[in-house]
Amino acid sequence: MNKHVSPRINRRAFVIGTAAVGAGLAVGLDIPFGGPAVVRAADGSPEVNAWVVVRPDDTVVIRIARSEMGQGSLTGLAQLVAEELECDWSKVTTEYPTPGQSVARKRAWGDFSTGGSRGIRSSQDYVRKGGATARVMLIEAAANEWKVPASECTVARGVITHKASGRTTTYGKVAEAAAKLTPPADVKLKDPKDWTIVGKGLLRLDTADKTTGAMVYGIDFKLPGMLNAAIKDCPVFGGKVKSFDDTKIAGMKGVKKVVKVGDSAVAVVADTWWHAKTALETLPIVWDEGDNAKVSSETIAKWLAEGLDDAQPAFVGNKNGDAKAAIAGAAKKIEAVYNYPYQNHATMEPMNATALYTADKCEVWCGTQNGEAAFAAVLEVSGLPAEKCDVHKLMLGGGFGRRGTTDYVRQAVAIAKQMPGTPIKLLWSREEDMTHGKYHPVTQCKMTGAFDADDNLIALHYRLSGQSILFSVRPEALQNGMDPAAFQGVAQSGEAAFGYAVPNLLIEHSMRNPHVPPGFWRGVNVNHNAIYVECFMDELAHEAGQDPLEFRRKLMGNHPKHLAVLNAVAERIGWDKPAPQGVYRGIAQVMGYGSYVAGAAEISVTDGNKIKVHRIVASTDPGYVVNPAQVERQIAGSFVYGLSALFYGGCTVKDGRIEQTNFDSYNSMRINEMPKVEAVMVPSGGFWGGVGEPTIGVAAPAVLNAYFAATGKRIRSVPLRDQNITFA
Repeated sequence: MNKHVSPRINRRAFVIGTAAVGAGLAVGLDIPFGGPAVVRAADGSPEVNAWVVVRPDDTVVIRIARSEMGQGSLTGLAQLVAEELECDWSKVTTEYPTPGQSVARKRAWGDFSTGGSRGIRSSQDYVRKGGATARVMLIEAAANEWKVPASECTVARGVITHKASGRTTTYGKVAEAAAKLTPPADVKLKDPKDWTIVGKGLLRLDTADKTTGAMVYGIDFKLPGMLNAAIKDCPVFGGKVKSFDDTKIAGMKGVKKVVKVGDSAVAVVADTWWHAKTALETLPIVWDEGDNAKVSSETIAKWLAEGLDDAQPAFVGNKNGDAKAAIAGAAKKIEAVYNYPYQNHATMEPMNATALYTADKCEVWCGTQNGEAAFAAVLEVSGLPAEKCDVHKLMLGGGFGRRGTTDYVRQAVAIAKQMPGTPIKLLWSREEDMTHGKYHPVTQCKMTGAFDADDNLIALHYRLSGQSILFSVRPEALQNGMDPAAFQGVAQSGEAAFGYAVPNLLIEHSMRNPHVPPGFWRGVNVNHNAIYVECFMDELAHEAGQDPLEFRRKLMGNHPKHLAVLNAVAERIGWDKPAPQGVYRGIAQVMGYGSYVAGAAEISVTDGNKIKVHRIVASTDPGYVVNPAQVERQIAGSFVYGLSALFYGGCTVKDGRIEQTNFDSYNSMRINEMPKVEAVMVPSGGFWGGVGEPTIGVAAPAVLNAYFAATGKRIRSVPLRDQNITFA
């Protein structure tokens, strides 16, 4: 039975084995693949290398460093390892190593970060080599036992055969000997045409446990003697705790302690979380909210609007020709201003972490998208060295980029540090979670296009004004002050490149950073950039009196992969045929996370403001498709995310704080609102792109363009709830 299990690596054997590990892969990481001493799992099974443990019953445990939060990376990565390992898929299970173990082994499992749709594409090479290396070692062990050349042995489904003598054995029987071998310096990976596991829509490894309730998420985790903590941070970002009176709740049921957490938060620790939350709500807290309490959505919008003025400074992210001069001398020009709001990740499982601190050890159990970042946070807050800390990764009840940050981990350790020896589970309330997020950045964009006398597009000026995520979370990644991530989907080159050839082009960003903290929200900057470009492309096509698809095609001759997915989605939606009576179509395309995607929607509109999305189609070229069934589900899920943001999303600021505090004011689409989704995969090979996030970007512009086709009205501001537009 396929079952994901928690990490169970024997620490003593691990430490002993670490000293003896041998060669690594040339991927910028020192990845040990084995050695003369046997490293063992907790049950005594030998570790063939860092990625593969084989049990005597032929069960293969594949180690997965990336996080699973519903996107399917756990199964996809296991498929990649199993493909090269040539094991029996029905006997595969998985486990998470910990970042502490990885750091102690010179980052044996590589990058633990799971974001930017990089879970598979950024680790596929070295995890496949991990599987291939283990296969070579297992075959060599069998050949040594039989005293035959390894080249005469073959393997299928974990059974090794020496055809000349008719002998066979299994991985489980030779794993002990294989674990003692020196790994090969280099291994050859399979040609994709020979894949038998990769490319198949295999069932996910985590479904059964999720269905039965056996899966343990961070919110479920328990330790003996554990206490529970509820926390309240200053409602205004940047504010501080001025004072609190813990005597007012000292006699309340279950309350154990009230602690200050950093400069801005107060937590109550109690026997149950409900007792902690109830006491916290009663606790008198005086906040020093600071000047940020004067900020509102209106003041932010005014500031961003000022950034649309060409006289204001801006970073240039993409340019050719002289767009301003071409626009000034054009036969005709059009201009439009779009805007996109703050968006909340709104994960179903609120932020939480369990921490146990002593003077000699600090451990944390939590769902995290970046195990190494969480590990670093534990080191910093605990003050202990790396060998005395670790993070045990649990299943995530939603991530979407939010659990790539470490604020909740830091808080849990800070609380536990004030109660040494007692496990503390910190769980944010829904209101705390909604009002203390790391939000999709707020932006505005002024688009200007110009035509010659023959209605050919000769210039495009794209001026973005708004927040930089990297300025807030990774300032070291700025390039001479510029945030390259701000240009996702409109970049000059790279994994999120602009897909149109315009003779005179200027794409720039006037960076303006309000006090509300931004974060990597699923799809990130591709989402608003795709709306701005693709809705304006429709405006340009309409102004030129041309079909939106044909208008785009004329600009995409130098971008064949962009064009291929656009053509694929147009063919599937039936663009060249009349839509059903009362149904209208919209189309969009973008590149993001190394993949080329396009989307097309069919909608109907009643009373001018009630939209029924009947059908939405996506085409994607991610280079390779590891599990097509998962890709289909990722596309469907991305449309849930993208359409929810379009119709319902949007956080507003009043008195310096986020106004939306729960799902009554920050809604998500329901099953009855979900359209039929069709996925068209056109993998062209030769590169590895992402899957989880790219198609989010085309959902909104496809529907908005269809809305114009139906009503003749342009919508340039989302969410649609603010335009009094709803699902039908």
